[in-house]
Amino acid sequence: MTLNIAKEVAVLERMTVSELRERYAELFAETTQARNRTWLVRRIVWRMQSLEQGGLSERAIRQANELANGADLRVTAPRESKLPPDAAERTKSMPCRIGGSSRVPLPGTVITRRYKGQMIQVKVVAGGFEFEGELFKSLSAVAKRVTGSHWNGYKFFKLNKEGESR
Repeated sequence: MTLNIAKEVAVLERMTVSELRERYAELFAETTQARNRTWLVRRIVWRMQSLEQGGLSERAIRQANELANGADLRVTAPRESKLPPDAAERTKSMPCRIGGSSRVPLPGTVITRRYKGQMIQVKVVAGGFEFEGELFKSLSAVAKRVTGSHWNGYKFFKLNKEGESR
């Protein structure tokens, strides 16, 4: 018996998603969580054709297995952890208020921000801000160097009125 693809597709198109999932389970001997009608129809027709025509050759299966074994399975890089795993044990937070309500952090503080995939680090020094070995008078000047356009430095580095990052 030869498979009439057009007829089978027409029959599948009239089925509900639940019926398609049942048909999928019959053909693949496993259930699916998929509810996309187009995907289900395509997979069912593909399976019907492969059963009719004998599926992949031994050579094709062997080559696919070789490719799969040698492939790096990760498609995207893992997300970077914001803090190292032992940061909680090593970190001690203590409130400290020195002088008025200046938004500028104390000298020695390193302000960091991720911008377009790069980590921007600015060190607060007595005469201003050090970025990539160059001294800047304001955070706005650093933000302009980084972005190429004018920014309020405190907003760019997400510093609130107390000089702490949000």
